[in-house]
Amino acid sequence: MDGKYFHHALKFRKDVCIGCSHCMNVCPTQAIRIRGGKAELKDNFCVDCGKCYRACPVGAIIVEQDDFNQIFRYKQRVALIPSILLAQFPEEVSLTQVSSVLMELGFTHVYEVEHGVEVLKDSMNKHIGEHKESRPLISTFCPAIVRLIQVRFPTLTDNLILLKPALDIAASYYSKMLQDQGHESEDIGIFYITPCAAKIAAVKSPVGQEDSPITGVINMDFIFNKVYTAVKQGFIGKNTCQLPSLDPLKASGVMWPATSGEAAHMAGRTLAIDEISNVIEFLEQLENEENQGIDFLELRACDESCAGGILTSSNRFYTVERMRKRAARADRKEKERNYRYVNPGPIVKYREYLEESIFISKVQPRSMDKLDEDISQAMKKMKRVHELMELLPYVDCGICGSPKCSSLAEDIVQGEAEIIQCIYVQRRMEHQGEMPAKQSLEIMQKIWGREKFEIKDND
Repeated sequence: MDGKYFHHALKFRKDVCIGCSHCMNVCPTQAIRIRGGKAELKDNFCVDCGKCYRACPVGAIIVEQDDFNQIFRYKQRVALIPSILLAQFPEEVSLTQVSSVLMELGFTHVYEVEHGVEVLKDSMNKHIGEHKESRPLISTFCPAIVRLIQVRFPTLTDNLILLKPALDIAASYYSKMLQDQGHESEDIGIFYITPCAAKIAAVKSPVGQEDSPITGVINMDFIFNKVYTAVKQGFIGKNTCQLPSLDPLKASGVMWPATSGEAAHMAGRTLAIDEISNVIEFLEQLENEENQGIDFLELRACDESCAGGILTSSNRFYTVERMRKRAARADRKEKERNYRYVNPGPIVKYREYLEESIFISKVQPRSMDKLDEDISQAMKKMKRVHELMELLPYVDCGICGSPKCSSLAEDIVQGEAEIIQCIYVQRRMEHQGEMPAKQSLEIMQKIWGREKFEIKDND
């Protein structure tokens, strides 16, 4: 597998890493190895789900973000915020307050991403109705899931709904709207405040698109700390008296990033599954069994969907509760006034323009199981993997520096490991007099680092 399939937002700091293997053990795609006492990433296996980030006890895994100061390169600086952001704050903090602080920080416009849902919902339902032969159709909302399907379930890439997410629709709308107001395209910067690493990777290396309409990405935890500090200290309005003009968001938009946010609005039989291990378990069954009449699958990598993103600051359950309350308020006011309190907003005026470019190209499979581009060589390597598995213990202890015995076997045939890295093989060879204990120790030192085998003086 030559070449790098994806951009990755997760970065490993070897100067901080202690080689504890926590990240390797939680990775759902077996993308991490321990070599020389440090964690190493197999680029083409990683889907940027962020489980390793949460598992690391020493902060050796970081999430990249664009330099905040780059927003000032543009005259029109748009902050695209998901509804998840407002739900990070206590209920007494309003969207107007949050938006006002964002403008004080330097943004000239604030727009909620989920306004794009008003254009997307109809297109998704139409797509589902027209492609019944591909059931179940799978949402492309979560970029970690799209990449998971590419690398681990490549036969399901044909089931993906080839439509842009609400984020891209909102970005395209706001850029076009500003251009229609007379602003030059090069003066417009669209910046997304993200709750997860996978969306950073998707912006930098979009799937099914040549490029992204997003100029840059800023981590939500960074923005949350900036905004909440300003709100608590009462700095709102100190630097500017400008109040943001905000379009009200419909209840469906508020809940779109939460579990069942999409499924609740899709026709037919739908299922919503969150947390990547649950998704993997379900997709494994889906690959091996006939579809049981499911029309649409909403799959999310994080527990409680975007509310559980690794760059969020609030407890995910409180976040979802606040979102539900906000959605209920929008619904209630609409009913009380007996008209569409939350109107579709100006974005619907651009529906025709946005629908012209709403489709993405076919998502290509990137199977991590493919051992070689040449089919005959791949078959030979697969045969060798099976032969090696006969020599390995099937205990998946990870002491070899690979997460599973099958991972070690594949690493061996790819020339990235040796069978003597297996502790059970070492003990067997020692017992048979084929390997001295000193050599076994040297092998372990090569995997886990010499310092782990040094005797420390406690005096």
